[in-house]
Amino acid sequence: MIKLIPILLFLCSVLVPIQAAAQTKQSFKMCWSIYVGWMPWAYGAEKGIVKKWADKYEIEIDVVQINDYIESINQFTAGAFDACTMTNMDALTIPSAGGIDTTALIVGDFSNGNDGVILKGDGDLSSLKGKSVNLVELSVSHYLLARGLETVGLQESDLKVVNTSDADMVAAYSSGEIASLVTWNPMLNEIISMPNTTKIFDSSQIPGEIIDTLMVNTDTLKANPKLGKALVGAWYEIMQKMQVNSPESVAARTYMGLASGTDLKGYDDQLASTEMFYTPEQALELVNSKKLITTMTSVAEFSFKHGLLGEGAPSAGFIGIETPAGVFGDKANIKLRFDPTYMQMAADRKL
Repeated sequence: MIKLIPILLFLCSVLVPIQAAAQTKQSFKMCWSIYVGWMPWAYGAEKGIVKKWADKYEIEIDVVQINDYIESINQFTAGAFDACTMTNMDALTIPSAGGIDTTALIVGDFSNGNDGVILKGDGDLSSLKGKSVNLVELSVSHYLLARGLETVGLQESDLKVVNTSDADMVAAYSSGEIASLVTWNPMLNEIISMPNTTKIFDSSQIPGEIIDTLMVNTDTLKANPKLGKALVGAWYEIMQKMQVNSPESVAARTYMGLASGTDLKGYDDQLASTEMFYTPEQALELVNSKKLITTMTSVAEFSFKHGLLGEGAPSAGFIGIETPAGVFGDKANIKLRFDPTYMQMAADRKL
């Protein structure tokens, strides 16, 4: 045994670097789905901005559109993609709850009216009592409904939630199959424009709670900081083009509108109900705030109540959520991280 110890130590010293090196990559894949706050990725990929930043760090980034939002997150969770656009809640309840350590690399915006509850005819939230409400079950739409019901003293048990794909929402409503629903843009604005339709609650009434992000696999990011730098660098270059009222900005927003199935006016209407963080400083203000912990506590409690934190999760704090202002939940089981490192690099002009 005395002779074996040096050999084992030697093997360990060799294997550890090999394992670490095995995580280092040169080629990466990120996915996105259609939503006002994520259309910049379509523009950035088409116009070569993502490639420009990937080339700067001598890596490759393949940007892929996936039409089904939940499916895109499922594929990220399964390891098919290194990064994926998703909300704060869906990051907690899908990859993190599935045991995948996930990091919010970019906090791009929060919904400020882009998610809404719709009723056919006149009424308010109280009118939903006893009715069926169609939505993507256990998504942020479900969370929005629950938060809205709280304001009028109703519970989910007072109505019937019907799981409906976001891809089917517009057709089902226009055909008269459904009378109330919860959805997000661009479907929301399309449905609101239909006759005899009333929006009875939206995300502007819970500001800062539905947060749109680019999530990255934490282990991949740790092993490949170049990926974080390239994605953040590309994002804020696109943001800079969007926020200046210039012909280039109009062209960019026109492209994003057409790519999302609308036009410039339609896309600008969606931007009007989105609190976009055009600068890293704006994003950092939210990420570094104590309000983020309050929001994520509310999200975790909703998720636990609906059994979304994994089988056998004993409490809302089962999964640790790390933010610059502190940790909510189990510090020994942190699976969701809001890391300001790369956004701070952008703010400091160090990318």
